[in-house]
Amino acid sequence: MNGVRGESMSECIFCKIVSGEIPSNMVYEDETVYAFYDNNPQAPVHILFIPKQHIASTSEINKENSSVVADIFEAIAVAANELNLDEGYRVVSNCGRQAQQSVPHLHFHVLAGRDMTWPPG
Repeated sequence: MNGVRGESMSECIFCKIVSGEIPSNMVYEDETVYAFYDNNPQAPVHILFIPKQHIASTSEINKENSSVVADIFEAIAVAANELNLDEGYRVVSNCGRQAQQSVPHLHFHVLAGRDMTWPPG
């Protein structure tokens, strides 16, 4: 398995953001999803969407927790509409160290406000 491991929920920066222990610039919140502006934006709009439940990466998605991914994508659609991201946006999830996943908590980057190049990386 190539996931990012070694950090407990009590040490996870995203879990601390969800609990309110670390402040964030919230964009969206419901029962299962929390979204906030990235502190190191890579585009004019850069929002992170995370499950409130600690899941380390896409490698840990399974039948018991996979519904949270649908919840996240529904939240992305709501936020994109509210923020008028009509010109388009990119959704990215990095999984593991080689893919540059820096926080071991499942998250989706939503990037918008500029032309995106392809291929990324």
